[in-house]
Amino acid sequence: MTVAVVLFTSDLRLHDHPPLRAALKAADEVVPLFVLDTGVHAAGFDAPNRRAFLTDCLRDLDSSLRRRGGRLVVRAGPVAREVRAVAAECGATEVHMAAGVTAYAQRREERLREQLGDGGVALRVHEAVITAVAPGAVTPSGGDHFAVFTPYFRRWSEETLRMPLEAPRTVRVPDGVRGEALPDRADVAGTSPGLPDGGETAGRDRFSRWSRSGLSRYEDRHDDLAGDATSRLSPYLHFGALSPVELVHRARAHGGPGAQAFVRQVCWRDFHHQVLAARPEASRKDYRTRHDRWRQESDAAEDIAAWRDGRTGYPIVDAAMRQLRHEGWMHNRARLLVASFLTKTLYVDWRIGARHFLDLLVDGDVVNNQLNWQWVAGTGTDTRPHRVLNPLVQSRRFDPDGAYVRRWVPELRDLDGGSVHEPWRLAAAERAGLDYPDRLIDLADGLARFKHARGRE
Repeated sequence: MTVAVVLFTSDLRLHDHPPLRAALKAADEVVPLFVLDTGVHAAGFDAPNRRAFLTDCLRDLDSSLRRRGGRLVVRAGPVAREVRAVAAECGATEVHMAAGVTAYAQRREERLREQLGDGGVALRVHEAVITAVAPGAVTPSGGDHFAVFTPYFRRWSEETLRMPLEAPRTVRVPDGVRGEALPDRADVAGTSPGLPDGGETAGRDRFSRWSRSGLSRYEDRHDDLAGDATSRLSPYLHFGALSPVELVHRARAHGGPGAQAFVRQVCWRDFHHQVLAARPEASRKDYRTRHDRWRQESDAAEDIAAWRDGRTGYPIVDAAMRQLRHEGWMHNRARLLVASFLTKTLYVDWRIGARHFLDLLVDGDVVNNQLNWQWVAGTGTDTRPHRVLNPLVQSRRFDPDGAYVRRWVPELRDLDGGSVHEPWRLAAAERAGLDYPDRLIDLADGLARFKHARGRE
């Protein structure tokens, strides 16, 4: 009997899973393995919301494997050590896994290749599992990656994607491979009250339901804050419970402007992956430094705390930050405007905001979180690095009747229509009865400080 190991990482699904399919083709039996990585815990990256969602994903994956005669083997510890031990226990000659792009993923692959090689076990790394197009598949003439989205999107759209793979009918797992008990969401403390259910089953169901009506309207409604018309698929893509290749194929088969707009968003995700694959240091350093003289964290402590707690006095900003805390998720338009407010108005280092997002976002990953923050802060790939998203303009445009604000800032629920966006215009006595803060910072003063610090008019 020949045996292969499939190491699941950010690809927790059975549908369209090239490493699993390759392992099943190469061997008589397969060990589906997930390692609870102590390195991720030591780095503080396993925040409660993601840990809880991960437990759902693992349980769903195990259930799906058991319906096919298999099971998920879960181990805990350093990844390379545990994979090598499992391979030795079952006599595996190959280990299959998806390629990653972060510096951590690259170091993990190096350690795996070294330790498995010492034991005569081959490591097979598969591209286009976590992304629709592999990071190095599309490059500009004379460069290793695209630094601007539009030309990347043009080339990306010309690529022929592989066809999605069906989930296997049978997965035979060898006896005697030791595994630990599956983690349970009930054991995770400190999660957001509105956290969604994780797993491939939940993700596929969500996409199917949303695509029946939401996909056609996506182009017109994806920025509607109160309408909540986005797919909310980002957590499932982050954990690989859904395949980006399959989503693109299904959207293109659906057709229409809404589907095209959705595919463009999937491409943004691939764009950031190819940037970070080429520049791993961009997860912590400016991709394009503007020599910003950010306020010291100690000097901006009061402003930062108010921003985190949703008590800035700007209703649209506070609504978004409260949604983040309650759901572990935030509308993309809201992410842009609260990031702009922190970096461009309060003039606080983007890394502080990115860290807070990673503490709460169930879809928080190093690739998209860090590079989106850099895009807004003006240190990333935006071709207009000095753009500022005015929260008043944004709120009037994308939440015109204030429904989104009233949903998340109940102190303002009794204000009529668009007046909810500027409660400071009320008489002093009325404001006092709202139990809502006056603005921490005058918007014009904040923008003036930003422009002065950048040395531009």
